Amino acid sequence: MAVTGADIAAIIEEMAPLELAEPWDNPGWQLGDPGAPVRRILLCLDVNEAVCREALERDVQLIVTHHPLFFKEFKQIRMDRPGGVLVTGLIRAGVSVYAAHTNLDRCRGGVNDFLARRLGLQDIQVLTPGKEQYLKLVVFVPLGHVDAVRSAIGAAGAGWIGNYSDCTFGVEGTGTFRPLEGTNPYIGRQGRLEQVREVRLETIVPRRLVERVVRAMLEAHPYEEVAYDLYPLANQVTPSIGLGRIGMLLKALTLEEFVAFVKEELELPAVRWGGEKGRPVKRVALCGGSGGELWPRALALNADVFVTGDVGYHTARDMLAAGLAFVDAGHFGTERVILPALQEYLLRTCREKGLAVECLLSDAEEDPYFFS
Repeated sequence: MAVTGADIAAIIEEMAPLELAEPWDNPGWQLGDPGAPVRRILLCLDVNEAVCREALERDVQLIVTHHPLFFKEFKQIRMDRPGGVLVTGLIRAGVSVYAAHTNLDRCRGGVNDFLARRLGLQDIQVLTPGKEQYLKLVVFVPLGHVDAVRSAIGAAGAGWIGNYSDCTFGVEGTGTFRPLEGTNPYIGRQGRLEQVREVRLETIVPRRLVERVVRAMLEAHPYEEVAYDLYPLANQVTPSIGLGRIGMLLKALTLEEFVAFVKEELELPAVRWGGEKGRPVKRVALCGGSGGELWPRALALNADVFVTGDVGYHTARDMLAAGLAFVDAGHFGTERVILPALQEYLLRTCREKGLAVECLLSDAEEDPYFFS
């Protein structure tokens, strides 16, 4: 089965919907034809000259990048400037570009979740939770099919509340209906009033997933005509999405020990850090990339240390004055953890969908900083 760029984009957006991105961001399709066939994908954090050369050498049709190729307003494409050379080279080579940025930061199973897991955190929670509009789905199901319908809507994305999945409620009652001429009822006969033991099954559904959940529900439900309702909710549910994470180490370390642990786990030659060397560290807050502005939230949630990248001088001073230790593990160092995880997700999902595609990690990409 031929795979297109649009197929890959749809798979990524199942995990990291574009609606989760920050308003200032520019994720999604960046360059090329979404309908063009894709045999080989290259994953990277940034689309630069080295990555583009690598894409050509490895016969790649689609680059999936974390940072958008077009981030600031692009008014010109000039061949005498680096940006223009990069773009025109990709177009001539037929290489498309897709970006998953802050939507991949904020989503469940994204950058921050994998950074937290890489650092061995337990009881992981979102540092700055996002809010999403939900609807309540109510459907009436005959007793023998409740489990099948519940499983189908859960697999389609319904029933998530925070870190709890498959959240539903059911109450048993009696449903009545009279099949009329032209019907083909699953239960009962035409013209006769039927009474059936049914379960009123209800759950919550993100607005962005309503169509998919309803389709899954209808496919799993035995009735020819399914009775269901969708109610808009006045309250915005705060799910397990948002920027940053906070959790607990299995055992307390001194700050100096924790710094060495971060370097080892993230395979970094050096980090910048601040705080008293011997202070105990157990509760860790983090944000992949450039998350220095989130430190007040980390402090409010009683974090002992905040791990992020791109910490500015005055931000460092403010954190130390407030009594919060920090580890600046770099923008590159705190985000690259997502690439192997994204590779595994894409390969697994493509296999499940019967899509034959290779997914490669960039070998050419390096941290722009040298440490000496």
